[in-house]
Amino acid sequence: MDDTAFEMFKLFNAGYRCTQIMMKMALDAEEKENADLLRALNGFCIGIGSAPKICGVLTAGIALLGLYAGKGTDTEFSKPGYSEMVDEYMEWFESEFGGTECQDLIGVVSFTDWNTKQEYKLKCGNILLKSYEKIQEILMEHDYEFGNRE
Repeated sequence: MDDTAFEMFKLFNAGYRCTQIMMKMALDAEEKENADLLRALNGFCIGIGSAPKICGVLTAGIALLGLYAGKGTDTEFSKPGYSEMVDEYMEWFESEFGGTECQDLIGVVSFTDWNTKQEYKLKCGNILLKSYEKIQEILMEHDYEFGNRE
């Protein structure tokens, strides 16, 4: 298990879920904290609202791209290339994993299933790790330095 996977495993054991883990890892890379952002992302785990719909790792990746290149104030606009990065990530995600919904990716059909079956957690871990690495790659290709938004 590499360092990134181990950090993700520790965060999962601390009670964070996929969407939160991806964002927390990015914040940790910047040596920043944002509990409000992590709380806001909680509802995107296990498919939006635990409904096994859109994968939380997909939404987390889009949120990470927005963290670097999205609109954040009244007077700014999304940075050039933002939409292209989002499109690239979404296309890669669907191609890499064969879909975008939890129930299709890992077979979760209820919140109870998630809590009782370990194989789901392993599948999610793989999706999470590959996606986190892909987000870093996309940002680099668009001249962003992961871990440094200054």
